[in-house]
Amino acid sequence: MGSRRVDEIRVRANGMDVACLAAGDGPLVLCLHGFPDSARSWQGVVVALADAGYRAVAPSMRGYAPTGPSPDGCYQTADLARDANALHEALGGGPAMVVGHDWGAPAAYGAAILEPERWRAVVGMAVPPWGAMGRALLGNLDQVQRSWYMFLFQHPLAEHLVSSGDFAFIERLWRQWSPGFDAGRAVDDAKDALRGDGCLAAALGYYRAAFGGTHRDPSRADEQQRVGSDAPVQPLRYLHGADDGCIGADVARDAAAHAPPNADVQILEGAGHFLQLERPDAVAAAVVDWAGRHLR
Repeated sequence: MGSRRVDEIRVRANGMDVACLAAGDGPLVLCLHGFPDSARSWQGVVVALADAGYRAVAPSMRGYAPTGPSPDGCYQTADLARDANALHEALGGGPAMVVGHDWGAPAAYGAAILEPERWRAVVGMAVPPWGAMGRALLGNLDQVQRSWYMFLFQHPLAEHLVSSGDFAFIERLWRQWSPGFDAGRAVDDAKDALRGDGCLAAALGYYRAAFGGTHRDPSRADEQQRVGSDAPVQPLRYLHGADDGCIGADVARDAAAHAPPNADVQILEGAGHFLQLERPDAVAAAVVDWAGRHLR
């Protein structure tokens, strides 16, 4: 996807010094990563966006190195959404699109819900909107089985289990979630993002906040309710790998069945969970196309 330089920058946003990868000039496209991952998985998309005339920025999410744990220890979706909105402000505001993969997807949806005037369009990947995950965890036993790790992460021994053997657990998840894909350096980047002091506990805090009252700020209860029950009103493109071993394509198809008129759903063949790495050209083209439709 070219040899354009991608810079490492720091941005003060929502009380944190957020480490970001950035390239290009033009309308902002903010790319949010998930678990277990790093901002570097967006590098190909960042370069493609920059080449197309956008300012592409991929932050290391709260809790992940080199950004590090959040000062307040909170990791609920409302805080992730607030981070994205604060980054939009700190990066100059203006017309923008937010893109999210895995945990970055609900963060992107939440940012667009809480402050819709900031974002002209949204792209979500690998975690579908419109209540699909809630329906799956309540009635889709295949998906409940795929989601076993979420329940493991509630246990106090989870940090030890995930980090032992140089994060062998992370390697196993990547193999299961993107079958047949040689992730190479990307897995090492994901491990590095969890190695910092308190970073692994922070990353697991996302799941603990989702399932209980820990790692949450009670003052955010109204915002949390909104990001959990509403949906973005902006044009929303959703991408999902047909071979995703984390969240099955059946869940994406259910999301498509409930999609509103402002939505576009694409299931990519030959891709698992980490589709921006497995099908980089197709994902970059889909993101650039959506930006071209709604940021120009």
